[in-house]
Amino acid sequence: MIACATVGEELKPLLPPHAAYKALEFGLHLNPARLRQALQAEIDGAGEVDTIILGYGLCSQGVVGLRSERARLVVPRTDDCIGIFLGSRAAYQRQMQREPGTFYLTKGWIECGDTPLYEYEKMAAKYGEERARWLSFEALKHYTRVALIDTGQHELGRYRQYAQQVADFYGWRCEEIAGSTALLRKLAAGPWDEDFVVAEPGQVITAEMFGLW
Repeated sequence: MIACATVGEELKPLLPPHAAYKALEFGLHLNPARLRQALQAEIDGAGEVDTIILGYGLCSQGVVGLRSERARLVVPRTDDCIGIFLGSRAAYQRQMQREPGTFYLTKGWIECGDTPLYEYEKMAAKYGEERARWLSFEALKHYTRVALIDTGQHELGRYRQYAQQVADFYGWRCEEIAGSTALLRKLAAGPWDEDFVVAEPGQVITAEMFGLW
């Protein structure tokens, strides 16, 4: 199993005891070429295994082009990890249809600093509060909601408070929405059905395999 640190936090409790696990640094999805390079290096160095499970979605096509000569590659058929945390791509689509201007948060994202408030604070330190506020509000002007995803695996007390703090700062609504471990459980132990892209040894992962358009 090779996963983003935030996905890995939700995935590790569900893995079979014999499974080897490697977490990659958070934020690689922001640079798809760098993500692809890091994943390919881990795949190439995985040794004699028959299956490599990737705890990522398509992630701006960061998984496109990956291949293993020896092992089967398994990837959730989702746009990104939000669909993984919600339990399916369909669940993510329902949320998007209901309210597209949503910034999603999880325990892991908050701990890693992947929040608009954290980005504002970095800009404020660099440009000053007034300019940072304008830049941040302008970049996020189409958002109306913060949604904290609860997968049921963690106590969210202080994370709820932080999500509300983000919402208050930007004037957004704050909601807690139910996530699901359904896709995570299948990712960890199968079955790898239509919810997954499965590339056999020697087969290259393509964007078309995801069928997301």
